Amino acid sequence: MYPQQRRDALLTLLAKHGFVSYADLANELGVSEMTVRRDLRALKEAGLVETVVGGGQVKGSANEVGFMAKRILQAEAKEEISRLARSLIEPGMTVGLTAGTTTWTLSQSLRGFRDVTFVTNSTNVALALKSGGFDDIYLTGGHFRTPSDALVGPLAEAAAMQVHTDILFMGVHGIDVEKGMSTPNMLEASVNRVLMNKTDRVVLLFDHTKWGVEAFAHIAPMDAVDDIITDVARPETNAAMQLGIRVQVV
Repeated sequence: MYPQQRRDALLTLLAKHGFVSYADLANELGVSEMTVRRDLRALKEAGLVETVVGGGQVKGSANEVGFMAKRILQAEAKEEISRLARSLIEPGMTVGLTAGTTTWTLSQSLRGFRDVTFVTNSTNVALALKSGGFDDIYLTGGHFRTPSDALVGPLAEAAAMQVHTDILFMGVHGIDVEKGMSTPNMLEASVNRVLMNKTDRVVLLFDHTKWGVEAFAHIAPMDAVDDIITDVARPETNAAMQLGIRVQVV
């Protein structure tokens, strides 16, 4: 395993479990504790992890990993998901994107579309679109919160109420066929619901690690979703299809 691959795996373990001891990390990765400590130092210098007594943990709140750390988790899957999502965009559309690392990955990859208007509550998404040459971008405004870097609160909701999108690409922290979609932050869940209510088509973008996860704040039930684009076929994907959701696996 190359150093970067090892560090990505290490970061994934920390994101999944929170604090993990040096010994457990070394055992999981099949390397020495000295190697783990060296990798943790490199990740700490990059601002992605914190080293604490006996081990490490990902930077972020107790319930949610920060944007900078999450964006490199399952990166290849997010790129494949984005490649398929791009095919749903047509000239003349108004496209909504919620905050999140998968929607950010999609925004990073968009090039060459003509006469497309974008609406988002993510500064990261807006900046990625701007760097891609787009200039018809509407940012909701609102309270800038971390770790997801979403704009939330009454101002964001009021702005989202004033627009309509043809398609909304939405990321999720957790998804369950019976319990629906969820996120650690109640304010973010509320803005997402408004954006969902103001679009013709809701497309969920998420990698397979989100299945079976239930976070603190409920966003919406599964019947509010039109499409799912994900990276691994699982029993849950069949259950979603039985609900009438179009599911595409990259």
